Amino acid sequence: MTTSLPQSGPHRMVLVLGHLGRPQVHKVAGELLTRLMEAGFTPVMLAEEAAHLAHGAPVVMIDDADQVMDEAELVIVLGGDGTILRAAELARGHTVPLLGVNLGHVGFLAEFDREDLAEAVDRVARRAYKVEERMTIDVTITNGGVLTRTWALNEAALEKADRGRMIEVVTEVDGRPVASFGGDGVVLATPTGSTAYAFSGGGPVVWPEVEALLLTPICAHTLFARPLVVAPTSVLAVEVVERSSPAVLWCDGRRLFEVPPAARVEVRRGVEPVRLARLIEGPFTDRLVGKFQLPVTGWRGPAARPAATRRPE
Repeated sequence: MTTSLPQSGPHRMVLVLGHLGRPQVHKVAGELLTRLMEAGFTPVMLAEEAAHLAHGAPVVMIDDADQVMDEAELVIVLGGDGTILRAAELARGHTVPLLGVNLGHVGFLAEFDREDLAEAVDRVARRAYKVEERMTIDVTITNGGVLTRTWALNEAALEKADRGRMIEVVTEVDGRPVASFGGDGVVLATPTGSTAYAFSGGGPVVWPEVEALLLTPICAHTLFARPLVVAPTSVLAVEVVERSSPAVLWCDGRRLFEVPPAARVEVRRGVEPVRLARLIEGPFTDRLVGKFQLPVTGWRGPAARPAATRRPE
């Protein structure tokens, strides 16, 4: 192994990040590193991860991802969507795109599976990929003054801190109140996050090309608490009423913040997008059907019929 970065000459650098807790990652990492080197790349890993995943491959080891974010062509992520969210956190403030290898469960953000590894490296080597920008949200917690400023790619989830008690909230869109209720919380999401926590809470699936903000109540104790989809220029807010029990805010399931009674959570479109590398061309509809294994047997659309039986355009 080497611990020094290339000092001169042409080199294509790729940062490889992995989920150390997944056995599959340990099996795939060595193959990925070998293929990257054979394709002419300089693979780079965090020292802690390289010690477990590199298997003796001559990778460059670094202590901080910021050391290479401005030089790396890609960040290749081994794991599930949670690992990609971690990579997005590390890449924030840089323009490098993320490319996910799905070794998790659904893997909505990941671009390819383990069996496609060879083809994926070949496409990366030929730069046969597109970069897609996904909108984020900027999040502010206030209580008289600003308590926290943070962000999320998927969602900011306001939840009860005490599992035995509901929180009481008032939701707001563009400075106007919409509904007040008690419940388990509220998910404030992006279109990317619409297939994550917001989806589990009964929210709609929103295509990534649609720029919007989502508000999805969680187990609301009221007759009207429907998911809302608003313009990307709107500002969503949730106020925890003074008599409520305390709440917490999870951003992408990674960053946790306390939200006391009388505090306010405000969400607006993020300033910095997250960039995802896409190898597979095709509509989001196909990704949705494939990832969720939706039954489509019996479909008789134009693409399902032989060309001779289709009506002329």
